[in-house]
Amino acid sequence: MAGVVELNNVSYMAQGKRRVKNITFEFEEGKTTALIGPSGGGKSTLLKLSAGLFAPTEGEVLFRGRNMARMGRTENLAFRREAAMVFQDSALWANQNLFQILELPLQLHFPAMTKQERERRIESTVAEVGYKKDLGIRPAQLSMGEQKLLAFARALICRPRLLYLDEWTESLDQSAAERLMYLVNKLKEEGVTVILVTHNIQVIHQLADMVIMILGGQIFLRLTREQIGQDEDLRRYIEKGMTA
Repeated sequence: MAGVVELNNVSYMAQGKRRVKNITFEFEEGKTTALIGPSGGGKSTLLKLSAGLFAPTEGEVLFRGRNMARMGRTENLAFRREAAMVFQDSALWANQNLFQILELPLQLHFPAMTKQERERRIESTVAEVGYKKDLGIRPAQLSMGEQKLLAFARALICRPRLLYLDEWTESLDQSAAERLMYLVNKLKEEGVTVILVTHNIQVIHQLADMVIMILGGQIFLRLTREQIGQDEDLRRYIEKGMTA
């Protein structure tokens, strides 16, 4: 299948250090790719590069053949309507309540949607992720796990076709993590492209079609989920690399 996001010889410098080094990779349409590796290895940086949140120092990142760094406002807005991200720290706006946080993407990307339609979309989405508390409060009143649920709901609110997930099951109890994995699996079945960063081997076994290990800002291994599952030594090596 064609690549929805392509990285061509991408490098990225930050604070005088090369965080990502000469990576060329194609994320396939409708597939789930897991980026794994030790902390500080460049996984989250690569995820943000592929989402257009960082501009590469060298090389180019393409979305459906268009260079993200050269997109105009209209093109960028269309990309943001199709793509969504759950950040490792949730990144909920502190000066707005939860309802406003969920409503804003709908107002931006679906200006013709009525207030009642937005309310129904928000109600159904928070129910999907399992959030049951008041939406009139602000993020500071939530636990880290609750913040992650709301961040996931915000990512789903516009029904994206491309989903970026950065350590998205962290701070969640087992039940909540399994609920979100179930939702991601449903999205996979609907043909949504998922690019995720994780330290959770369960996430890989349940969801990933392709596993990429990043070490020192470079691609060290490219494996299918089946390859990891079939080779016990390789599985142990992967698990050690994820927790280093």
